[in-house]
Amino acid sequence: MSDFTVYPAIDLRNGQVVRLRQGRADHQKTYSSDPVEVACEWVRQGTEWLHIVNLDGAFKENTAENGQAIRDILAALYGQVQIQLGGGIRTIKQIRTLLAMGVSRVVLGTAVLEDPDFAAKALEAYPAEVLAFGLDARGDELMSRGWQTASGKSLRGLALELAGLGAQTLIYTNIQKDGMQSGVDWSGTQELAQESGLRVIASGGTAALSDITAVRRAGLAGVIVGKALYEGNFTLKEALNVR
Repeated sequence: MSDFTVYPAIDLRNGQVVRLRQGRADHQKTYSSDPVEVACEWVRQGTEWLHIVNLDGAFKENTAENGQAIRDILAALYGQVQIQLGGGIRTIKQIRTLLAMGVSRVVLGTAVLEDPDFAAKALEAYPAEVLAFGLDARGDELMSRGWQTASGKSLRGLALELAGLGAQTLIYTNIQKDGMQSGVDWSGTQELAQESGLRVIASGGTAALSDITAVRRAGLAGVIVGKALYEGNFTLKEALNVR
């Protein structure tokens, strides 16, 4: 497997595949009522990973429909793809359950910001390779609870703290760019990777294949692509073949 990974995103709300603009629930566009078919299409186009976000979990809404959608995707694609999953995961028990269900990597966000000890507990309980830490920021300030709450904590400060705890993988989202198709923040993501020494996946703003090229050439671990795929800017197969 390549050291650089393109992750097609499947953002779930009320069991449907949606995209938000800058994380705002009132700026939502629904793309499909069949998350399994979307996941299968990305696999048909050649992806080795899916990036799934349980938005209802992030917003602390009822997650029953999303939970069923996630179980259906795991059942349909067992052994065919690796799944990176985040959104509302706030306990060690939830991590254990998701890994047992077949999730390959669990993404932790709000819990790490609200509980200073949670990251250390998670990294003590599980190998670093099955955990990623989602750092979502406006400027240098980290946001939590579906990007609705300012944490008062520093993006770079927490990245260095996580590196010290033994983390391996970060997902950095520049919130101002997410869903805007205004170009990925590859330079800011590169700086974060260089300062922390961690594998950093870029997220937010990808609009063209040239954005993927820029992220790859910056030496980053990967890029998450969402709206640009759903709007047809390019195909996933094209994205996977970027060099």
